[in-house]
Amino acid sequence: MDPIQPAVENYANPKTCLFHVLFKGAALAFYILSALFIDSFVIIFVVTVFLAALDFWVVKNVSGRILVGLRWWNEINEEGESIWKFECLDQESLARMNKKDSWLFWWTLYLTAVAWIFLAIFSLLRLQADYLLVIGVCLTLSIANIVGFTKCRKDAKKQIQQFATQTIASHFTSSLQSAFSVV
Repeated sequence: MDPIQPAVENYANPKTCLFHVLFKGAALAFYILSALFIDSFVIIFVVTVFLAALDFWVVKNVSGRILVGLRWWNEINEEGESIWKFECLDQESLARMNKKDSWLFWWTLYLTAVAWIFLAIFSLLRLQADYLLVIGVCLTLSIANIVGFTKCRKDAKKQIQQFATQTIASHFTSSLQSAFSVV
């Protein structure tokens, strides 16, 4: 008899996962490989920042929603204050999110920032300060997504806890009311 093999969880959204990784990899790969083939700093800057901006947009507006059920944005009010806005799926939908999709989302988000930091150190060691500008822009976009999604995840957990507390309190109150109304 064949032993029963446990079901391996696949990616629920393979196309979204592909594009989530593709733009990150494209920006990093172009930056690294362009030094071998292109002598123009302007071309390297423009293409690398364009690819990093595409990655930022895809993560913030597409893969964040689909892979982890989160979305964030920032608004400036009339007083000039920055206000963070967060959206998340309901508790049931968040519980059904694919673990592999979520794992890929978070790890690539952090590893991309780490890769840009290593490239910044390498650029410093080679005394290429102008390339730090390219890396700085790409790292800033990467960190903005990390901060936004981390804050959004914390806000989602807080909302889930508040909902659970309200549900328990409501159930307890209705049970008390029905117990006293019977008497």
